[in-house]
Amino acid sequence: MGQGAGVTAAAVRVKRVVLIGGGHSHIEVVRRFGAHPVPNTEITLVDTARFATYTGMLPGLVAGHYDFHDCRIDLASLAHRANARFEQASAYAIDTTQRQLALSDGTSLDYDLISLDVGSVPSTAGVAGAADHAIAVKPFSGFIQQWDKLVERARSGQLRNVVVVGGGAAGVELVLAMQYRLTQLATPRFALMSDAHALLPDHNPGTRAALEHLLSQRGIEVHLNSRIERVEPSAVVTSNGARIATDATIWATGAGAPAWLANTGLALDARGFVAIDEHLQSTSHGGVFAAGDCATIQGHADPKSGVYAVRQGPPLAKNLRNALSGKPLAKYRPQRLALALISGGNKYAVASYGRYTLAGAWVWRWKNYIDRNFVARYNLKT
Repeated sequence: MGQGAGVTAAAVRVKRVVLIGGGHSHIEVVRRFGAHPVPNTEITLVDTARFATYTGMLPGLVAGHYDFHDCRIDLASLAHRANARFEQASAYAIDTTQRQLALSDGTSLDYDLISLDVGSVPSTAGVAGAADHAIAVKPFSGFIQQWDKLVERARSGQLRNVVVVGGGAAGVELVLAMQYRLTQLATPRFALMSDAHALLPDHNPGTRAALEHLLSQRGIEVHLNSRIERVEPSAVVTSNGARIATDATIWATGAGAPAWLANTGLALDARGFVAIDEHLQSTSHGGVFAAGDCATIQGHADPKSGVYAVRQGPPLAKNLRNALSGKPLAKYRPQRLALALISGGNKYAVASYGRYTLAGAWVWRWKNYIDRNFVARYNLKT
């Protein structure tokens, strides 16, 4: 007899892409890889929770316009539809030499490419008592649980004073949403604290004026140039000695870096965020990418905003695909201006774009349409 009739083909090595975090960029990566798979490639999405809350709808959820089901994206189902794996676990550290991701349960995942989209946390650095006595807005899953408890406390008359710390769009939206919802149950007083000289410093004067008017109209006290020095169980104390009574302190300040990023061995910026280049790749390690709030593009001072994270999804997917096939990476250019649609508590919103401002109930309907369609895109049924 001659040679065997059948020749065993050489085993084809499967390449592994691990996505840490179900943020706005990564869910688009999963969707795109599901629509156009790369042969012999395995995608794994890792997140601590099965459901991701869409940030744009959080104020509407707090105000009572949405249920939790309306605002959540089912990461496990999204991964399943894309023929990807979903691991509900917490990332702990990255071994860039062995190309392994260590998980907090002691297991690990091998990778060829890895990407981080783990968001940010409210910065409580240097504020005594903030970690113990304030309710952080992020992670959203934890905040939503605390919010339900606050609603019950208001209903039973145990919530008389509420303080929200943070004078950016997140803090303004949140205090207006909370005031709208809770004043239907009780008569608590609200205060908004900011260490800046003006609210919404990243927005134009017209937007600031429109939202300042809403805050005044709703009877919400605004304390500017008020840096919080200490948070106590029943008060916040500012650096100038002012003491503001509170039964609940909500922490919605600027973004801080998740502490575990320090265990990655990756280059970080001065604030602890992953330093990336114009390809969304780590400046220190090839094969490592990052997007969204957890990363900073060198040479760009873009705000930590979901709008930018959403825009980074398509170029991140493209560069992961290019890296798998050995093609050159494409440059990503952040948009110069971003549209912000800021809720006013009731079904009213303010649109801010560069130096332009628009406001009204129709802006809220526009925002509602955009937000619901965004969530629906990732919750499609098979």
